[in-house]
Amino acid sequence: MSLEPHRRGWGLSSRFVALSLLLLLVVQAAVFAVVQANIQRNAVQQVAQELEVDEKVWQRLLDQNAQKLSQAATLLAADFGFRSAVASGDLATTRSALDNHGARIGASVTALLDSQLQLTTVGEGQNLQALQGMVVQIATPLSRSPGRGQIAMLNNVPYQFVLAPVRAPVLAGWVLMGFPLGSALLEDMRALSGVHVILLSTPAGTARPAAPTVLASTLTTKGIGPLLEGLNAQNGPRPGNRKTMSNLRIADESYGAQPVQLTPKNTGTDQASVQTVLLRSYKEVLEPFRQTQLALAWITALGVVLFGMGSWWLARRVTTPLRSLVAASKKLGEGQYDTPLQNQNRSDEIGDLAVAFDKMRVSIGAQQAEIRQLAFWDRLTGLPNRVRFRDAVHQAITQRQLPNRPDPAPSGTMSRPMSVVVLDIDRFKLVNDVLGYAFGDRVLEAVAQRLSGLGFDAGDLVARLAGNEFAILLSQSDALAADTLAQKLMKSFDQPLTIAEQTIDISVSIGIASWPHDASDADGLLSRAEVAMYAAKTRTTGVQQYEAVMDSSSSVALSLLSELRHALEHDELRLFLQPKIAQLESRPKAAEALLRWQHPVRGLIPPLEFIPFAEQTGFVRQLTLWIFTEVARVWHSLQSDGEAFQVAINLSTRDLLDPEFAQRLDAILAQYRVPASGLCLEITESAIMDDPQRALTTLNQLHARGFKLSIDDFGTGYSSLAYLKELPVDQLKIDKSFVMAMEKIQGDAMIVRSTIDLAHNLGLTVVAEGVENAVIYHALKKLGCDEAQGYFISKPMPESQFAGWRTGWNAKLIDNRRDFGQSIPMPLN
Repeated sequence: MSLEPHRRGWGLSSRFVALSLLLLLVVQAAVFAVVQANIQRNAVQQVAQELEVDEKVWQRLLDQNAQKLSQAATLLAADFGFRSAVASGDLATTRSALDNHGARIGASVTALLDSQLQLTTVGEGQNLQALQGMVVQIATPLSRSPGRGQIAMLNNVPYQFVLAPVRAPVLAGWVLMGFPLGSALLEDMRALSGVHVILLSTPAGTARPAAPTVLASTLTTKGIGPLLEGLNAQNGPRPGNRKTMSNLRIADESYGAQPVQLTPKNTGTDQASVQTVLLRSYKEVLEPFRQTQLALAWITALGVVLFGMGSWWLARRVTTPLRSLVAASKKLGEGQYDTPLQNQNRSDEIGDLAVAFDKMRVSIGAQQAEIRQLAFWDRLTGLPNRVRFRDAVHQAITQRQLPNRPDPAPSGTMSRPMSVVVLDIDRFKLVNDVLGYAFGDRVLEAVAQRLSGLGFDAGDLVARLAGNEFAILLSQSDALAADTLAQKLMKSFDQPLTIAEQTIDISVSIGIASWPHDASDADGLLSRAEVAMYAAKTRTTGVQQYEAVMDSSSSVALSLLSELRHALEHDELRLFLQPKIAQLESRPKAAEALLRWQHPVRGLIPPLEFIPFAEQTGFVRQLTLWIFTEVARVWHSLQSDGEAFQVAINLSTRDLLDPEFAQRLDAILAQYRVPASGLCLEITESAIMDDPQRALTTLNQLHARGFKLSIDDFGTGYSSLAYLKELPVDQLKIDKSFVMAMEKIQGDAMIVRSTIDLAHNLGLTVVAEGVENAVIYHALKKLGCDEAQGYFISKPMPESQFAGWRTGWNAKLIDNRRDFGQSIPMPLN
């Protein structure tokens, strides 16, 4: 009996020590990795910084050399005899002077250029043809800054050229001198900064980047071969490449390389480019850190030994008293809570542990009961939760099925119907947003009490599924009885809730699904009742029985959002324009931008099939930004004859409630340089009335930016007249339902006339949509309507066809002027 606990204690101690040592080693390994990474990063940064300094030193050395050479060339250009020879055109004397002076100062290339930088002559023994093709590219930039030098390749030799003017006394020409670059200048740089310098040339005129050629180097001959291999392996360095290359291996040593371009970029010639590569060794930078790493390794080894010994002693001291608690803890695990635990009389931590275990023994029973309560009941309302409700529905279905048959029986007492009613509180989010979540919880409690107090039959069950969604199991009701009860539920919410002296009017949307007609299992019944509830919310019918067509619509809607995103990303959306005619001038001065979806399989999809869904999901905001961007892109092409042409864009409720909407439009206008006054934003009355205060804030922001604002579908709203005087709008757009019937229905004609008068009295312009024939067109003109829009003028057309249509409309006005005998059934004057 004593040996088994000992083996267990020893195993725990061993594992404790092993785990402690493993953690220590992991930490030390991480420290080593961080230190190594920091050392490498610091080395790379240090080399990069030193190379940047080296590059400046190298450029300064070249500039100083150019200044010295330029002074020598200026001395020749200032020589009186040389100037006289140049002025007199004595080429023989000029060539002799060029040759003699070039020999004195070490210039291998000497030439005389005329005042237009054309080659006149070169020193004796030099190749005139070789220099002829390069002189303009070399001399032109030097003539702007004569004191500077320029490097170029000539006969596969790099030269540093300088240019000095010859004045006799006016500018008579230029002296061009070239000094070969070689190892001497590179060794000066090596002695000055300790950096290796390699002079390279890269042939031009090849389709693919050619391998560079080493012209001179401070490296030993043994290092030239590995250098070329490293450069070829990295395809460079190339002209203009400012990236510092690391891990360039030369003779088993890593170097940081900094390319420095010496020849001008994009010279347009087939001359080879010249550059230098500055090399610094990483080994020199890393060497001081090696001793630190070695010391850290010794400290780590000693720490592992000491830590292991201490961990073993601590593990043995902790685990020995715990053996006596193992048996008691097993009893606790088996649910034997009546046996007191040992070691409660100890005064150390083990005694505290024993006391804690004994308290756990006492409280576990109560906790188990509470856990069961939380698992199946809603804490806020005290109603069964979704899990409990689903189990109850499943149990009710199982009781109604015949033995050994998975399907519901077609007849008999066990096949009696049952229904599930799902209820959702409308606009509950608004309650939380306005009155707070604590008040929303009290509303949920009040709803639960009202539902529970309606008096259901035995076997029925009321539950809270989630959020503001409740469900009722009607164990004895078919679809008709469930509908009757649902209507009763609707009426019960006609009476407002009074909570904390706050009266709340709420409404609910109810969905009903019945067994066995609508579903054969619990999950299907719940799901279809929820589908019916969402259909009731969408259709605003209040109560909705489940129908099979609802599921197919839902499945289509699930894929529609991803298809809309795909359409936006793959250029399937199209911009259409429908013109508006200025009545007094009878010519198009505006158009409404409309969205069309060119589906690759289904063809052109009407807006009514995807715009409402986009409104519901919030994706309409992306569609608004897309059409706004497209209109801004083509806006300038729509302007003609020096007159401003305005484009109208429809906004949704989601757009008006977006606090950053105005800033998004600002960015698009700035990108395409379109004035805000060139766009008219159309807003429906219902969009404004969903949240008048937030909508008014957004409208004021848009109006302040210069946008023209129009109330779309005017006359179909319910409360907009109360806000019309406060809205910063410029235009009213009469709904087509009044305009299309005004020639037949006197009431519609009077509404149109009254709306025009109202708008004009308020200082607003009026647009009539739905103009389907010439009679309506001319009647609106007599009524003083400012603009007309409809199929009589034109159907919506692709933006690319608009310019051609506008030309055709102007011609039609000239060719088709005539009187119309038919009149509107109301006095027009």
